[in-house]
Amino acid sequence: MNAQFDLDFGDAEHGGIFFVTSEDLDPLGDAAGMQGLRVCRINLGDYTDRESLFDRLTVALRLPDDFGRNWDALADSLRDLSWLKATGYILLFDQAQDMRDRSEDDFDELLDILEETVDYWQDAGSPFFAFFALPESAFDDTDH
Repeated sequence: MNAQFDLDFGDAEHGGIFFVTSEDLDPLGDAAGMQGLRVCRINLGDYTDRESLFDRLTVALRLPDDFGRNWDALADSLRDLSWLKATGYILLFDQAQDMRDRSEDDFDELLDILEETVDYWQDAGSPFFAFFALPESAFDDTDH
C-alpha cells in the first residue's frame, strides 16, 4: 500500500485509529518519533488469545507490574501512560489480521478501547495514534 499520510503527529486533533499495510509502519513510526511521540510496536502475528495480547502490550507499553490484565485495566492504563514520559503516543499493531481472524470480538473490543483512548487524549491535548497493519487484500474487500 505504502500510503501517503498528511498527518501532523504533533496535533492531538489528528489522532485516531488508522488501517495501513505492514510496509507503512516503519515510516509512520519514524515520522512520529521525529515529532517526539513515544512509538510502541505490537506484533499481533500468531495471536492466540487476549492473554497473549496483554503479554505483548505489557512489554511494548512497559505497563506497570500491577496492570490488571483485563480490558478495564487496559483502558485505564492507556489513559495514563505517565511512565512513558512523552508528548504523545503512537501504537503500531503489525499483523493485525491474525487477531481479527482469530477473535473478532477481541479485535473489536481493542478498537473500542482505543477509540475511547483517542478521545481522552484529544481532550487532554496530547496526540494519540493507533495504526493497524492489515494485508493489502483487506483493503481490496472494502472497494466492493
